[in-house]
Amino acid sequence: MKEYSEAIAFLGQWGRFQQMVFFLLCASIMPNGSGTFNLVFVADIPPHHCFVPDVNLTEDWLKAAIPVQVVNGRQELSRCSRYRLDVVRNLSAQGYVPGRDVNLTDLEQESCVDGWTYSTDIYQSTIVSEFDLVCSEEWKQPFTITVFNVGVILGSFFAGVLSDRFGRKPVLFATMAVQTVFGFIQAFSTSWIMFLIFLLIGGLGQMSNYLAALLLGAEILTSNVRVLYSSLGTNFGFAFGYMMLALFAYFLRDWKSLLLGLSLPTLVYIPLWWLIPESPRWLLSQGRVDEAEAIVRKAAKWNKVQAPQHECKYLYNVCPCLSRLVNTIGYIALSYNTSQLHGDPFISCFLSALVELPAYVSTFLVLRYLPRKVCVIGFSLLAAASLYLIPLMPQSLPILNVVLELLGKYAFTTGAVLMFVYSSELYPTVLRNTASGTGSTVARMGNLTGPLLLKLSVFMKYLPHITLGSMTVVSAIAAVVLPETFGRPLPDTIQQMPTIKM
Repeated sequence: MKEYSEAIAFLGQWGRFQQMVFFLLCASIMPNGSGTFNLVFVADIPPHHCFVPDVNLTEDWLKAAIPVQVVNGRQELSRCSRYRLDVVRNLSAQGYVPGRDVNLTDLEQESCVDGWTYSTDIYQSTIVSEFDLVCSEEWKQPFTITVFNVGVILGSFFAGVLSDRFGRKPVLFATMAVQTVFGFIQAFSTSWIMFLIFLLIGGLGQMSNYLAALLLGAEILTSNVRVLYSSLGTNFGFAFGYMMLALFAYFLRDWKSLLLGLSLPTLVYIPLWWLIPESPRWLLSQGRVDEAEAIVRKAAKWNKVQAPQHECKYLYNVCPCLSRLVNTIGYIALSYNTSQLHGDPFISCFLSALVELPAYVSTFLVLRYLPRKVCVIGFSLLAAASLYLIPLMPQSLPILNVVLELLGKYAFTTGAVLMFVYSSELYPTVLRNTASGTGSTVARMGNLTGPLLLKLSVFMKYLPHITLGSMTVVSAIAAVVLPETFGRPLPDTIQQMPTIKM
């Protein structure tokens, strides 16, 4: 019997049917770009200091009630302490002037027992200012990002298993619904715990939706169009959504408004249920030949070609799931580190998103013309080199650090996309989503440490870069054992697996 791609060759590669599937699936991925990184703004820590009640204090004492500290060579107000209010009130009542009559360094300090005052220069509010996730509660801010990534991990695993059991299309739309609904109701959280629960559930639909859309398109499309879709199409969709996040966040400075603004437009995806088909490959692997033929005949009608009789029936078997390893911790860590690129967080976010566009163009070109394994190793080494060079740059030229960090983000983005496509080419249709979902789960385990990795800078400024660079070198070495798939069709059965050579 004919291999699947040969059986549907009469459709052509770029008819109206393929164009519709290509662009609609790319559009379905856009919310992932904004949803994956909205915590950059929603959970950002605005400048803050202890709240000082305006009770019987002179203007001078109101200004002097917060200690001044030197942080990274700059003077700023203490974030977590103030001078004892009863002492300050007493000195103010006696007419003493701070700095002239009283040496402020001799005064006893206390914690922010009356809460905090948050700057609104950049944000009207974030969950940090809403739920006071600062000082002794500051651990909750990176933990929030960790909980989100736990949801992503669970979603990546179970979505893969479920899509192999129930189909690619139902899981695609189920995960889209989860990320939309729970992204919306997060805005109505009245406590940090409540927000955390909704965030965890919403995380189940995030990258699992991306994975489902990637594999659904990879199974429907063929040859060069499949490479174009897997490299440029899906990832441009993700990058455009990522850039839209910066635009939405610029105009919606309140965290609740931002979540609502990002969630409501996704309602336009509801009609896609009637336009995006199920994967004929998956239907055939389940023995549902008639349904697969119906989709191919519909495609033939859209493309205005004549469908031959029974060309879609081909041999299919169950195959073992192959493990895959993708090192995405660098991508996540550098994405969450955007505030360090530039003084303005909105410009930082936009630059971090913008650099993904040349990364996706590079991915398309290397997937089109170069072997997979060599490219994966090469971009891993490029990312490691950029990270190792950052500590060596002179402090007088901060622009070099920005360029190197963006170069690292470029290399990690390209490498992550390469591995997505590379791994999808290793697995037979019957277990492609399960195997890819399992591999994605392994990758997302690294995401849990991404936000925490950045905190290593409190011990040594460039420790996160050195650690991440070393991890990337290890991943490059591990990639040496992978088989090559360049120029080969997607395997549909276990019989086709041995043709993949080391």
